[in-house]
This record gives sequence, structure tokens and C-alpha cells, in this order.
Amino acid sequence: MAVGQNQRNRKNDPMVSKTGKAKLGPLNVTQLSKLLDSSTKPKEKAKIQRALNKRPPVAAAVVPETVAA
Repeated sequence: MAVGQNQRNRKNDPMVSKTGKAKLGPLNVTQLSKLLDSSTKPKEKAKIQRALNKRPPVAAAVVPETVAA
């Protein structure tokens, strides 16, 4: 019986699910946007876009200006 042979030979990768699909949870906004640009399948693009919409937008670093007297 060849059932379950993949589990014995499969390396444990935290970024890939058991079925081999990429996990989007631990990726940040820049990584997700890069992945969105490189993907070609509409279903994958929709999944990545939903993950991007769940995250808050990237805030630019605001440096307070000091007033010289």
C-alpha cells in the first residue's frame, strides 16, 4: 500500500501547508504585494488580495521636527 508514503518523506516547512499550498499568515504586506505581482493564477491572486485587505496599511515613519530657538 502506497497510502501515506508522502508523510514519511515530506520535510516539515512552516511556510507550506500539508497539501503543499503556501501559508499567507506570517507574511508581511511587502512580501504579500510581491507575491501578488508574481502570481499568475486568478484564484491565488484573489487569496493574496484578501490577505492584504485584512492587514492594516503600511504607515510611513513620521519623524517629529524639533523647533530650533
